Amino acid sequence: MKKQNFEAKTEKIRAAFLDLKKKQPEIFKTRLNLSWSNWGFGMEPLSDSAARLQKSGIKFIELHGNHYGLDLGYKVAETKKVLADHGIETAGICGMFSPDNDLSSNRGIHRQAAVDYLKRELEFTKQMGGSYILVVPGAVGRPNAYDKSEFERSVTTLQLVADLFAKNKIKAAIEPIRSAEVSLVHTIADAKKYIAAVGHPGIGHINGDVYHMQSEESHIAEALLDAGDQLLNLHMADSNRCALGEGAMDLDAIIMALYLIGFNAKGHYVTPEPLGPGGDPYPAMHGKPDKKLLDAMVSQTARYFREREEALLS
Repeated sequence: MKKQNFEAKTEKIRAAFLDLKKKQPEIFKTRLNLSWSNWGFGMEPLSDSAARLQKSGIKFIELHGNHYGLDLGYKVAETKKVLADHGIETAGICGMFSPDNDLSSNRGIHRQAAVDYLKRELEFTKQMGGSYILVVPGAVGRPNAYDKSEFERSVTTLQLVADLFAKNKIKAAIEPIRSAEVSLVHTIADAKKYIAAVGHPGIGHINGDVYHMQSEESHIAEALLDAGDQLLNLHMADSNRCALGEGAMDLDAIIMALYLIGFNAKGHYVTPEPLGPGGDPYPAMHGKPDKKLLDAMVSQTARYFREREEALLS
């Protein structure tokens, strides 16, 4: 029986993976770096979050970019101590972009807020030893466009801080998000176009998110191959945006694609971010945490990911 189109694409990736595994087995000695994006844990102390990640063997964290004002957000010394106490390093920062700090807004005050926000996060990221900040070209939770000039406004606004990214040696990782949540940049191809338009060496990387990709890409693993060495971080959740193993996501194909692009190199991260379904996930960061539920979600996700990785590499 003839394979379905997506099956044929997956088989092509599997064949390439097995060929590489046979010819260059040394490449696979280093496993993928597993991190976690913590803003979905809601209003819980960072020490609780760090303890949870440590228990599941997760050594990196993508910190909530919560410096919404000069007096708000994580403090460097305190945050460093909490993470060090649990053997966790800062991978990067999850930039949070709402209509209040929208790079593409038709209101200058909101674009200025986005610039100021990125300046604060750049300083924090540098002091924490993180390597990237996620940048969303338009506000999350606003799927309807202001007008036809959003792309150009977003590009021009991000250019204002591009030199700072390069100066601080922090990578800007552009995140495509599904069209149900944002008004522009929905695919890997869109992100490449946006990066090219910014045209600056400080803005050159991509943050993928498999939940968004299942809505916008024809084949997730194939899109990851297309992202290639521009891919810096990959948000993970199952097809229902819950813990890995609870949905129908083809995790094996994703893992194979990541090894094919050399994603197990230092400075690249697989970062679960299971937030549950919905058009606007931002309320999750204000929620009261259910510690038992979160403990189970992290434990299952980490265990299932490593099980699938080992099954492919053994």
